[in-house]
Amino acid sequence: MNMHIVARVIFVFFCLFTGPLLAADSGNSSFLVLNYHDILEEEERVPPFDRIAVNKDHLADHFAWLKQNNYHVISVQDLLDCMKGDKVLPTKAVMLTFDDGYLSFYTRAMPLLKKYKYPATLAVVGSWLEQQNVPGVKPLMTPAQIREVAETGLVEIASHTYDLHHGIVANPQGNQQSAVTSRLYSNEYDEYEKDEDYRKRIFQEVDKSSERLFQILGKRPRVMVWPYGEFNAIALEATKLAGMRLTMGLNDGANTLADAYVMKRMMITDDVNAKQFGEIVKNQRVGQELRVAHVDMDYIYDDDEEQTEKNLALVVERIKASGANTVYLQAYSDPDGDGNADKLYFPNRHLPVRRDMFNHVTLQLRTRAGVRVYAWMPIMAYKADVPLKWYVKEWRGGEPQLSRHIYTRLSPFNPEARQFVGEIYEDLAKHCDFNGILFHDDGILSDYEDVSPLAMEFSRNVWGMPAEFDTIHASSELRMRWAQHKTELIGQFTDYLADKVRFYRPYIKTARNFYSLPLLKPYSEEWYAQSFPAFLKHYDYVAVEAMPFMEEAENPKQWLIELVEKTAQYPDGLDKMVFELQAVNWKTKQDIPMPVFIEQFELLKKHGAKHIGYYPDNVFNDQPKLAELKKFFPVSKKD
Repeated sequence: MNMHIVARVIFVFFCLFTGPLLAADSGNSSFLVLNYHDILEEEERVPPFDRIAVNKDHLADHFAWLKQNNYHVISVQDLLDCMKGDKVLPTKAVMLTFDDGYLSFYTRAMPLLKKYKYPATLAVVGSWLEQQNVPGVKPLMTPAQIREVAETGLVEIASHTYDLHHGIVANPQGNQQSAVTSRLYSNEYDEYEKDEDYRKRIFQEVDKSSERLFQILGKRPRVMVWPYGEFNAIALEATKLAGMRLTMGLNDGANTLADAYVMKRMMITDDVNAKQFGEIVKNQRVGQELRVAHVDMDYIYDDDEEQTEKNLALVVERIKASGANTVYLQAYSDPDGDGNADKLYFPNRHLPVRRDMFNHVTLQLRTRAGVRVYAWMPIMAYKADVPLKWYVKEWRGGEPQLSRHIYTRLSPFNPEARQFVGEIYEDLAKHCDFNGILFHDDGILSDYEDVSPLAMEFSRNVWGMPAEFDTIHASSELRMRWAQHKTELIGQFTDYLADKVRFYRPYIKTARNFYSLPLLKPYSEEWYAQSFPAFLKHYDYVAVEAMPFMEEAENPKQWLIELVEKTAQYPDGLDKMVFELQAVNWKTKQDIPMPVFIEQFELLKKHGAKHIGYYPDNVFNDQPKLAELKKFFPVSKKD
């Protein structure tokens, strides 16, 4: 699965609606899209500093650096011509974009664009053009000035929506989030905006923005620049029908021609100088090492909502101080600790809601602690009021019976069960804004599972396996082949779940918990239906349980070294593996002593581990000890 391309569902959607526009072969050509906002004079740079504003002199230095280093600044028309095959994308291609239509673009950026003859895209908010003094917004260009820069032939005027450049109330806690992707929450009626009302609102706003720019320019915009970089498949459909085939989000990284419908853009922040700018352009701010704290929402939840908020404040401050840059956050409730989802922490159509708080907690962690948040969700382990035939069956006593595994898993062979889980993931994405999905470690099938009638029929008809369990189990070759098919089936099922999420949250990353034994002893895939090569194919990251005490390793240090060395034997293995240490010894019910925890962390790093995390993070027991954790956990410059 190519994770450099925005969600497959988005790409497929556009292929269906746009027709044969792409060039037949774009080779390895790529292009960057850079994003600026307000341009300041030096004397205007006074506290509190605007992180997304750039000094005019630094902007001039950026343009000079691009020219000196042989970058080619291309226009929207150039890009369209390349997509049609009429032109070839030049090497070191860059697009320049400026958001919001500030007056400083006209007075400070435009003279530089003319000097260098650099084309640029200017994204304007339709409703802001109706009033020149928008509360909380810096001085804006007039419609006449917008028309003037467009007539130079250097500036493409793009829509920044009509009136979606703001937040709306998106949850019961009153948090405001993107008006493009959020469902409006009504405290008066205690309900979310209905699907049809949301869709109507987005389509009307996109159409209105196109009409307003037509009134100013005499032509409709060809590009949509999403406020805050937020969009989804519904918003993309609206722009397509409004004639805007190209759209831009906000994500670091390079684009290929296939990405042009939903381009990544790198926002230039912190008023960087030419040298810093050059590093951003060359390295694209990708490949950051992960430091992961794995957090139980059940620790944060309290029956008393006021106490819940106090708990949340403690967790946010702790995570911020720890140096973590990523949080795997439980989105389901599991009060008895058996690993199955009893309830959920977000609105959904299938399971009880313990409290609608996942979106709220995620927002606090992202904005106040500055971390990326992955929704930690089961693949199959749901305690639901559904027919027993939906569940995984094991071969026992000479016949298929309900599995006795601690995980009460819905069968991935059952289409109704797959749809059931898919709708849960869809509801998660519809109502919550997050950065990724962590698939729980419940995605296993033993060498005695799944033997439900549907599973055995699928195995026979699709995989060509024998119809009888005893025949399969009598042959080591057949057992392994059966396991490999099941490994891939679960991988494809999680792809389906990820695509359900990406319909609403296109840029999410995926990770999946991975047992250590299938890595250390690949033949054990037979007992788990898990393999590292399969996981590398399906997920952005693989989170291995690097927990020697849980595995009762005779030599914990050597065990961890072997885990890293085995990982390194696979292409991209270390780039995609997250080593999750245990902070608690569940067998002794004791916290892991910090000297041992630190020693294991340093051992992993020494032998080449890049991404390291731990589970669980317990704010109430201060485990791992924050005073120690924050000394070594952050990614240092030496890392």
